[in-house]
Amino acid sequence: MRVDGFTPPTSAQSGKASRPKLSKFLLLAAVGLVIVSLVMLGNWQLRRLDAKLALIERVENRAFAASIAAPAASDWHAVERETHEYLRVSISGQFLHHRETLVHAVTGHGGGYWVLTPLLTPAGAVYLINRGYVPIDAANSAQRMAGLIDGEVEINGLLRISEPDGAWLRENDPLLDRWYSRDVSAIAKARNLDQVAPFFIDADHTGVPGGLPLGGLTRLQFRNAHLVYALTWYGLALTIAVMALRAVRRDKDSNVEEGV
Repeated sequence: MRVDGFTPPTSAQSGKASRPKLSKFLLLAAVGLVIVSLVMLGNWQLRRLDAKLALIERVENRAFAASIAAPAASDWHAVERETHEYLRVSISGQFLHHRETLVHAVTGHGGGYWVLTPLLTPAGAVYLINRGYVPIDAANSAQRMAGLIDGEVEINGLLRISEPDGAWLRENDPLLDRWYSRDVSAIAKARNLDQVAPFFIDADHTGVPGGLPLGGLTRLQFRNAHLVYALTWYGLALTIAVMALRAVRRDKDSNVEEGV
């Protein structure tokens, strides 16, 4: 029907007119989602920054201090990452070499294993000692017999928090005796150890006969670029937001000029 020279749009024409609006809405929604995601990434990096600064502070305040006695069994319940990690401690006892555990390791010396050996104290408590690194060809203890020290020993090193489950994409497999992280509880269970401290100790670099295991390899320097990453994500979010705002304004100006 035609009234005063005006022909109403057909339903097909109305549908075509609404499609650009829907496309613009979906595009703006996608841009908004990207901006939100970038901001969340920035926030995540700030949280990592706080955690990294706390870690660096723990290392600086504890790892280079004088040794103190390792927490006794009566104090194990109070051992926490925030209060005990990287404390320099000492402990005396006798190694149980026949129950050592090899944990996959990658160090500056190449690929190989950490040698975790239970240390039995006179009080009957057991502490897992990370004696250090051995290369793959020295995995069998028969290849490093000189380092299997008998009798009473004193260990000095850094208190470390247990690493449960395994490494990224590589789970520990106790049944196959494959270890990718120093999971104290799982190792103690696999080796039938009782009264085991819920942490392990990284032994320092002392004179081990034969030179293996090689101790004192605890990582004490940490790269900290989280603030740069956070500013990068925030900067990208701001850039995209400004570009999107300009595009919206240009679209509105174009519609006004066309009389839409």
